[in-house]
Amino acid sequence: MEISYLYFLLIPSLYIITTHFIKKIRNLPPSPILTLPILGHLYLLKKPLHRSLAKISQKIGPIILLQFGSRPVLVVSSPSVAEECLHKNDVVFANRPHLLAGKYIGYNYTSLAWASYGDHWRNLRKISSLEILSTHRLQMLHSIRVDEVKFMLKRVFKISQDQEIVDMKTMFFELMLNVMMRMIAGKKYFGEKDGDVEQANRFREIVIETFQLAGATNIGDFLPMLGSKGLEDRLVKLKEKRDAFIQELVDECRSKIKNGDGGDDLEFSGKKKCLIEVLLGLREKEPEYYTDELIKSLMLVLLSAGTDTSAGTIEWALSSLLNHPEILKKAQKEIDEQIGQERLVDESDIPNLPYLRCIMHETMRMFPAGPLLVPHQSSEKCKIGGYNVPGGTMLLVNLFAIQNDPKLWDQPTKFMPERFEGMEGTRDGYKFMPFGTGRRSCPGEGLANRMVGLTIGSLLQCFDWERVGKEMIDMKEGIGLTLPKAQPLMAKPRPRPILLNLLSQN
Repeated sequence: MEISYLYFLLIPSLYIITTHFIKKIRNLPPSPILTLPILGHLYLLKKPLHRSLAKISQKIGPIILLQFGSRPVLVVSSPSVAEECLHKNDVVFANRPHLLAGKYIGYNYTSLAWASYGDHWRNLRKISSLEILSTHRLQMLHSIRVDEVKFMLKRVFKISQDQEIVDMKTMFFELMLNVMMRMIAGKKYFGEKDGDVEQANRFREIVIETFQLAGATNIGDFLPMLGSKGLEDRLVKLKEKRDAFIQELVDECRSKIKNGDGGDDLEFSGKKKCLIEVLLGLREKEPEYYTDELIKSLMLVLLSAGTDTSAGTIEWALSSLLNHPEILKKAQKEIDEQIGQERLVDESDIPNLPYLRCIMHETMRMFPAGPLLVPHQSSEKCKIGGYNVPGGTMLLVNLFAIQNDPKLWDQPTKFMPERFEGMEGTRDGYKFMPFGTGRRSCPGEGLANRMVGLTIGSLLQCFDWERVGKEMIDMKEGIGLTLPKAQPLMAKPRPRPILLNLLSQN
């Protein structure tokens, strides 16, 4: 009996020691001592994942190699190691892991977000950078963003007069949905008599479900023997809904062009082409490449990412300002002095409002829309931090841990926009990179900065703000891929003179 008991203790001990020495011999990055058979380190993970991984890194170091079931995962949480991965080894880590979500949400790993590095991905990136999200294209569509922000201000005023308290989370989502829909498909859903609110609500549900399922921990991605039947069924249904929704938009745009509303120029009938029409125009030259599937996959990436991330950032920013009224007043004073009360803030004013930009940066530092960035995967073995990293290793850059590290930032849990005073641009090396960096950085950075700056600046210029009660705004994080607020922001806006002037002009 005693011998059996000793064997019971000896076998796992030998397994742990043997595994440890094998890692030492192979010069692999450090790992937690206990690696369970089959499970690996999955037993250590809790929600939210970025905080769970940050705690592990605090104990072991800024570079750790975990085993998520059958899949090796490199987790980095320091600027220097992130630089090694995303600059020195940028090409090696330019791939995406083949996760189940990418099979269905990413059109079998062929969409811009999910495609592996290669000619197809380079073409998609080129299309998005030149034809869709270039500075020239964004400037052409400037009036859409201005119109929608003005319309949001009027809606906030009307609702505040009727019921005093405004659901700002919904307001920001509907703003971004209208902006993205007008840019992409030439139509809006909220606020027009002919707006299709039912279709807008369909898309709202699609976006919410997309980020829930894409951000869900799918055990089948790491333990294939357990399968993923339940999640796979949900992803199949989501794919069908997404595909049907965007196909309707493509068909509408194709019909407009066929009826003579389109042309070869950037503008026709006094109206600028929407992005789907631009891509359909490119299809005339390369019909084999610009298929409906490619157009749909590009538009879905833009629609999903462009609505939720920017809306969430604006919500975090206003929530933080409501909890720090002295910062809110300082930002209003800057806007009043620089812009005055005769006209509304414009995107072109943002460079001349340094404190407003500090608020944007501090919000993105504390509440990055992609707390773990989008996962990368190594295409071959490489060296990171002096350690050997095998090919086929999934990379998670814990941006949340880096941007909230007390070794890098003074009082990182405190909302202090002043820390960014004197900084130019939206990056500070690899210490602050809310849009990622390298080949797989977010191509929508320019659009996001325009919308976040214009929206926050307009809200501060046009309203004074109060919390609903004496209690501070709850800043707890929800569960999801893009760091949502757990509790929707409710606030009490009071109109300032410039808004009343604006309303009297219409």
